[in-house]
Amino acid sequence: MNQLDLFSMQEQGKQFGAICDTLGVEDNTPAWPDRFGAALRQWIADNHIPAIRTLSLFSGAGGLDIGFADAGFDIVASVEIEEEFCRTLRSNSGPGKQFEHAAIHCVDIREFSGCGLGQIDFIIGGPPCQTFSAAGRRANGVSGTTDARGVLFKEYVRLLGELSPRGFLFENVYGIVGAQGGKAWAEIVQAFSALGYRLYHRILDAADYGVPQHRERLIIVGLKEGTFKFPRPTHGPDSVDGNAFYNAGTAVEGVSSREREEEHRVSGRYANLLPAIPPGLNYSFYTEEMGHPHPVFAWRSKFSDFLYKADPSVPVRTIKASGGAYTGPLHWENRFFTYEEYKRLQTFPNDYEISGGKQAAVKQIGNSVPPQMARMMAVAIRQQVFGTKFPFTLALLEEFETLGFRKRKREQTHAYRKKAEMAIRAMKREAKALPDSREYACSIQPNFKFKEAAPEDADFKIVVTWGEDLTVSVADIGSEQTADSIKVAVVPRDGIWTLGVRQVLLRVKTTAVLGFTAAWKAFERELIDNGIRADLVQLNGYYQYLPKLVCRCETAGGVPFAHVLEQVVAGTHVAALVTGRQLSQCWDLPEDQVMAAAEHLKRLGYEVRNHATNPQIPAGNWLIPYAFPTLNPLSVQLGKRLR
Repeated sequence: MNQLDLFSMQEQGKQFGAICDTLGVEDNTPAWPDRFGAALRQWIADNHIPAIRTLSLFSGAGGLDIGFADAGFDIVASVEIEEEFCRTLRSNSGPGKQFEHAAIHCVDIREFSGCGLGQIDFIIGGPPCQTFSAAGRRANGVSGTTDARGVLFKEYVRLLGELSPRGFLFENVYGIVGAQGGKAWAEIVQAFSALGYRLYHRILDAADYGVPQHRERLIIVGLKEGTFKFPRPTHGPDSVDGNAFYNAGTAVEGVSSREREEEHRVSGRYANLLPAIPPGLNYSFYTEEMGHPHPVFAWRSKFSDFLYKADPSVPVRTIKASGGAYTGPLHWENRFFTYEEYKRLQTFPNDYEISGGKQAAVKQIGNSVPPQMARMMAVAIRQQVFGTKFPFTLALLEEFETLGFRKRKREQTHAYRKKAEMAIRAMKREAKALPDSREYACSIQPNFKFKEAAPEDADFKIVVTWGEDLTVSVADIGSEQTADSIKVAVVPRDGIWTLGVRQVLLRVKTTAVLGFTAAWKAFERELIDNGIRADLVQLNGYYQYLPKLVCRCETAGGVPFAHVLEQVVAGTHVAALVTGRQLSQCWDLPEDQVMAAAEHLKRLGYEVRNHATNPQIPAGNWLIPYAFPTLNPLSVQLGKRLR
């Protein structure tokens, strides 16, 4: 791009600071998006700008609707299936509220008709996106439009056909573009185009538009007539004047909360790890790859938001709708953000009412489009499609221009790695003494919950010996049996690990089927109780990477499916998608016996997947992620049947 082109581009629109000045708003101050939205709404009212009759689909908690309503799009109807979300919409609808004229339809969109709405000028909304999300990809592929949730866009198309508005805005996760090798995206484009809409689309980051949160979304604008250019980022390096990002620290400054301290305290098994994590980093701080002297987790074994601590000097990473006890962003003061702080990070107005308790509210916030991002899209659409003459001209992106948020994400990752190195360098590398040997009685329940128990309530006796080797022996209560029915040896693949022993020996001295499982659970308990690793997966590594453990299994006579067990423990056809025929040959079984062997492995606590448990897996194929049993009471796969 030459200097003349750059000058022309800058001249077409004001710097965002000047736009804020025009509206009487100070940018990059606590809660400034609230004041920006209110000022925009007031200007529309004062200048008697005609309303744009708008239908909102898949409305959620109303994040997209807030932004469009502030820009003079009159939401005449909102369609949402979840009752809790509808309660939120109702709380903010009516005279003098955010949505003055909205009729809230709490109904499955497949049962909704546009008849009776009158003229609709514009439609906004985005169908549920789980089938195209990162979580979906991690669970062995993306189902995309083959999943019932993935075809809800067809209902969007149906209503476009019924109402024929001048245009629409459709938002979704960016993974939709690459789902199913691009087939899902091609299907969506064809469906919209067949109705006569010309499509304009970009993947945008909410932080580029004044949201204190990095959140990448696909935005599609479809028009019957005219053309459209997306608004130039208002914040960050791609803005006209390089305006600073709205950072998380400023966003939550001065927020008051009625929450009790215990409501936002992080507690439980990993809470003690959080204080040492530098702001901006996550669980990966405690990995060998980061150089931690006492690693707890395997590289890329968790989602990136696990133990993710926000950095107040920059926008936070994406807020998730649902998460576990350690799902970030977590506050840099080593706690959860309060409900009021979550609203600020998503740019919901302070006075916007969200129904339900904190967990329900955070789900609604995390499912929403940030209102400030929506405002900027709405202003760009009013300016270009509906000819609104604002007291400013918004700078626009040329079609050939690319944005730099992906490159900056890589650069930020490098910067945080450096920060981790500095923090780790300051830690003392103390040699750990071997843990104490011990004996105890244990029980193991059908859901694979393993716990110490009184002898009269126990299933097995466990003897743990720490020495040159770590030996874990499992025997029946009161038994004097010395012979091993199953013996497993575990060593590190590269000869290096942090256990302080040469190898691990699991010795099963019982014929009880779950004795094998108890041995692995007892080994895992040693890792956890002695602060060595969070679980076996963290010692081995996530299954999509080369395993760090090498295991060997020997069985005596009478062990069910003994050869199958030996092959699985050895890692043969483990962590790979294989056919039933391949397993039949490997396990030396008739092909019609593969199912019985797989069900036996699952009874031992192995996670076994096929088409019945994970529809993304082709029929007749199998996946056993790990060479050792991993099922526990919280496992998603626990209750799934193989047939």
